Amino acid sequence: MAPGFPLAPGATIGILGGGQLGRMLALAAARLGFDVVILTPELDAPASRVARETLIAPFDDPDGLARLADLCDVITYEFENVPAAAVERLKALGAPVAPSGLALAVAQDRVAEKTFLNEAGVRTVAFAQVDSGEDALEAAAHIGVPSLMKTRREGYDGKGQKWVEHAADAADVFASLGSVPCILEAPAEFVRELSVIAARGQDGELAIYPLGENHHEGGILRRTVAPAPASPDLADQAERIAAQILTRLDYVGVIGIELFELADGRLLANEIAPRVHNTGHWTQDGCEVCQFEQHIRAVAGWPLGPTDARAHVEMLNLLGDEAEAWAKLAAEPETRLHLYGKREAKPGRKMGHINRLSGL
Repeated sequence: MAPGFPLAPGATIGILGGGQLGRMLALAAARLGFDVVILTPELDAPASRVARETLIAPFDDPDGLARLADLCDVITYEFENVPAAAVERLKALGAPVAPSGLALAVAQDRVAEKTFLNEAGVRTVAFAQVDSGEDALEAAAHIGVPSLMKTRREGYDGKGQKWVEHAADAADVFASLGSVPCILEAPAEFVRELSVIAARGQDGELAIYPLGENHHEGGILRRTVAPAPASPDLADQAERIAAQILTRLDYVGVIGIELFELADGRLLANEIAPRVHNTGHWTQDGCEVCQFEQHIRAVAGWPLGPTDARAHVEMLNLLGDEAEAWAKLAAEPETRLHLYGKREAKPGRKMGHINRLSGL
């Protein structure tokens, strides 16, 4: 355990980012007796309205980071596109940051991510680095088609990626993505998309949640069903993958790991997210301790809580104006409603989610 930990109630936790994940982290921290300070470039951010204080500044602003370091006993982040340099600056100022900058750097670059996973003994699809049109043609010839080209950085919810249907078109696809560094991935012949939410404490303690089964529409997560039906072997594979990743990163906090289940029962890792994760929202009403409280426990140096499921849950994201049905949803006895406090509904924008419960 690092000096100064575990943090006592009344300590202050800093969060880089003011979106819905920061909001739910702040609410979990408040229930455990912590104060929260948000740093975000966004005015009137969802997390700001449930935090003690908000610093309005870019994530790489030296003055904002210095102020955050001065106010907080530990600092975490709600999304993985925070500049890794910001984390290094906070550490140079003497502020504890969890998860580490290494986790952030790995997750921000898809080539680095898959390389890390393979080095950690975790299987992925075949992939190739693409830095030019010539690379794209060579990669498509080597990996085959159809294959999926993605920008190495900053793509999310289906953005920054296109299919290469014909090898001769690979250079054109690369150009259509902006001729920025990319990765070409072989398709995964999967039968299900799964995810595992896991946590590691400052003392190395692990806590792993049951698998969730995920369904996407248009590149955006639509629903998660959990606990997903899974054989003991499948559950063991997921736990081993999570343990290998968390241990190799010397990780502290909650992580989301997206997985492909193949027809032969093997699991491939698709992506990691060094933060609380949309596919873990079911834990808020389906588990003894949810992913948000678990993350706060981990970064504060507290013991991790139990991850047992206490209900079957269908989590549905509410996109755009779907959140306007709040009165109807709130009247359903089996439904738990979570709204993010965003001021403007836009098509495809995540405005909230519901967890529909049934018995185990």
